[in-house]
This record gives sequence, C-alpha cells and structure tokens, in this order.
Amino acid sequence: MGDKGTAKNGSKEAQRGLWRLMLKLPAIRGRLQVIAATSSRLNGAFEAYEEACVALERFKRERDRDSCPLVEEYEALCTEIESDVLAAVLDER
Repeated sequence: MGDKGTAKNGSKEAQRGLWRLMLKLPAIRGRLQVIAATSSRLNGAFEAYEEACVALERFKRERDRDSCPLVEEYEALCTEIESDVLAAVLDER
C-alpha cells in the first residue's frame, strides 16, 4: 500500500488495523489514507480495531458461535470502532 496506506509513526498493529478499515469502509478509504499519512491521532483506534478483529477471528475459529458470547461482544466492538473512525473522518471534513 505504500506510504499512503501506512499509519504515521504507527505500530504494525496500527497499520494492519488501518488496512482492515480501508477494506471495510471503502467509501472513506482515500480520506483514511490521507489522515493516516499526515496524523497519528487515529493510531489508537487502528490498533484497537486490529486487536479486536484478530480476537474475533480466533473466537469464531475456535468456538461455536452459540456457545461463545465473546463472538457477539467482539462483533459489536468492531462495529463500534468502525463507527468511531467514520465519525472522526466525517467530523474532520
């Protein structure tokens, strides 16, 4: 993704979280690239999203959805982070 897809001064987790968000929210992909390249203010959200997505994938793989309330909890957490990032991007305009 080059420099445009890299969270400025961010960790590898922040970069991966950014990439996941860019895939999940294509309507704001370009704006996310600009924000990530010029600011580190969303790095915490990018990292949190990566960690939540990794945990969610693990829970889905290891457990039956009906017997694991963590699946629902982490799906809600991912959705909440997506909404927060979307709001932050739209507020910046």
